[in-house]
Amino acid sequence: QVQLVESGGGLVQPGGSLRVSCAASGRTFSRHAMGWFRQAPGKEREFVATISRGGGTTSYADSVKGRFTISRDNAENTVYLQMNSLKPEDTAVYYCAADRTHSSGSLYSTDYDYWGQGTQVTVSA
Repeated sequence: QVQLVESGGGLVQPGGSLRVSCAASGRTFSRHAMGWFRQAPGKEREFVATISRGGGTTSYADSVKGRFTISRDNAENTVYLQMNSLKPEDTAVYYCAADRTHSSGSLYSTDYDYWGQGTQVTVSA
């Protein structure tokens, strides 16, 4: 069992930066690939980024590629999402998730076993 708690969301102006974090409980964090998803009001949850168990492989949605960076610290049981050049369309609740099956991570929310409660990111002037 893995429990995930996101933090770091907030209000930021367009063009600004924000880093959200996800802290995991337990001693099996490094055995899980991790992912970030987001859900805007009235829209379905969508993939943002994923990182492999060891951190050596990452994948991004086209909409955030070049602006967002996913990373992890297995010693601290934490995964991060650094978001730069933020746009109003990045406004959403951001969720982290843990995948115990796919070592390189996955783009599909159904592949993830554990989810955090989400943190709100609002990009507005």
